[in-house]
Amino acid sequence: MSFTLAIVGRPNVGKSTLFNRLVGKRLALVDDQPGVTRDLREGEARLADLRFTVIDTAGLEEATDESLQGRMRRLTERAVDMADVCLFMVDARAGILPADMIFAEILRKRATHVILGCNKAEGKAGEVGVLDAYSLGLGEPLRLSAEHGEGMEDLYEVLMPLADQFEAAAALADTEVEVDVEVPQTDDDVDPDAYRPPTHAKPLQVAVVGRPNAGKSTLINKIIGEDRLLTGPEAGITRDAISVRMDWDGLPMRMFDTAGMRKRAKVQDKVEKMSVSDGVRAVKFAEVVVVLLDVGIPFEQQDLRIADLAEREGRAVVVAVNKWDLEDEKQIKMKELRESFERLLPQLRGAPLVTVSAKTGRGLDRLRGAIEKAHEVWNRRVSTARLNNWLTAMMEAHPPPAPSGRRIKLRYMTQVKTRPPGFVVMCSNPEKLPESYSRYLVNGLREDFDMPGTPIRLTMRSQADKNPYKNKKKSTPSRLRKHTGNKLKG
Repeated sequence: MSFTLAIVGRPNVGKSTLFNRLVGKRLALVDDQPGVTRDLREGEARLADLRFTVIDTAGLEEATDESLQGRMRRLTERAVDMADVCLFMVDARAGILPADMIFAEILRKRATHVILGCNKAEGKAGEVGVLDAYSLGLGEPLRLSAEHGEGMEDLYEVLMPLADQFEAAAALADTEVEVDVEVPQTDDDVDPDAYRPPTHAKPLQVAVVGRPNAGKSTLINKIIGEDRLLTGPEAGITRDAISVRMDWDGLPMRMFDTAGMRKRAKVQDKVEKMSVSDGVRAVKFAEVVVVLLDVGIPFEQQDLRIADLAEREGRAVVVAVNKWDLEDEKQIKMKELRESFERLLPQLRGAPLVTVSAKTGRGLDRLRGAIEKAHEVWNRRVSTARLNNWLTAMMEAHPPPAPSGRRIKLRYMTQVKTRPPGFVVMCSNPEKLPESYSRYLVNGLREDFDMPGTPIRLTMRSQADKNPYKNKKKSTPSRLRKHTGNKLKG
C-alpha cells in the first residue's frame, strides 16, 4: 500500500458508504440512523490504478469526556494521526453546520493533508452546500456521491500526486535500509494436503465471539498492546466485525472482533441484526474460533449456541473464560467449568479450556498456545495405512452390529479432506449402521490420533460392485444360436 486515507466527518454523512465503494465490498455496516460506525475499520482500497489503505471512522462528536461519544472521538483522532491523508466529508444537502467548523479547525492542526469532500451532492439539492463548504478554508471541495459513485474521478486526480510523493519517499527509505525478503512458495510447490503454518502473506484467521460485555474487544487490545478497539462498561459497544492484523510472539494472525450475540428473541434493532450477521460471517471465514465466556455466568444457553455454531461450521474451537482475576475459589471453579464443558458440549470433547484475564493479561500465553495447537489439529492428516490398521483394531474391540442376522462389514477407510478432518468408510449397508457406532469411531479418532476438540466429519459410504457383468442376463453365443437354428430347420 502506498499511503493511508482516513475518512472523517460528522455522523451520517456517508463515510461508511464511501468506504464500501472504495474497497469494492459491503464490509462496513450502513444504515440511515447516525452513529452506526464506532470502531476503526481498515480495508484495501482500489481507485483506478491506485492501491491504498482506507480507514472508516466513527462520526466526530463534540463530546470530550469519558462517555461513549468521547471515547469514539478520541479513537477517530487517533486515526487522523495515523493516516497520511484525511478526507473530511460534509453533507452537501444539510449544509455546513457549526460542528463542521469545529472539526475543520481540528484537522488543520492535526492532519498534514486534508481533502474536503461534499457528499450527497448529486442533483441541484447539494449545490448550496458545496458553495458553503468554501467557508471551511480547506480548499476547493469535491462534489461526491458515495451512493451513486459520482466524483470518483475528481478524487483520483487529487490523490494521484499525493500517492506519487509517498511512493517516492518510500523508495528513498528502501534504498537506505536493507530488508531480507522471504520469497513465498508458489501453489505448484506446495502439497495441498500438507500442513501449512501461518505466514505473513496468509495469516491465521481467528474470530473472537461471545455474548455482549464478555470482554472481546478488551482481550484483543491487550494482545496487540494498544487501544485499537473501542471498549467500555456498556454492553454492545462493538457493531462491526473488525479485523486486526498482528504478530503474536512470532505467530502471524488476523483476529476478528465481533459484536456480542444475544438471543434471537431479544434482537429487535435493525443495526443489531446486521451486527450479528456480520459476526456470523466472521465465524464462517475464520479458521479458529475463540468462544469467550464470562466467569461470572459461564455456559449460558447463548454460549452453547455460539459454540455449536462454530462446530457446525467446521471451525476449530478454543473456549476461553474471561475475568479470571475476579474469581476467588479458582480450583473449585475450574473443576466446575470442566465438568460443565464435558456435559454441555460433548460435540467439542477435548477442546482446550483456557482461563484468561483481558484486564491484566494473565493466561494470554496459554491462549496463544491453544490457538496454535487447535489450528495444527484442524489441518492434521492421517495416512490410509494407519487408518485401516486402526479400523481393524476398533472392529475387533467392538464389532459392528448385525441387523437381520447379517453383520455390517467395514471394508476400507481413508481421509478425504482436512480443515476440518473428514473421513470416509466404505461399508456394506451404511444406512443400517447406527449413529452410536459412528460416534464410537469418531471418539476413537480423537483419542488415538490426538485430535481433541476439532470437528470431525465421518461419512459411511456403500462400496460399489465393480463386476461389469453383474445384473446382466445370460445370453447364448452367436455361433451356438446359429447351430441350434440349423438343427431345428432339419
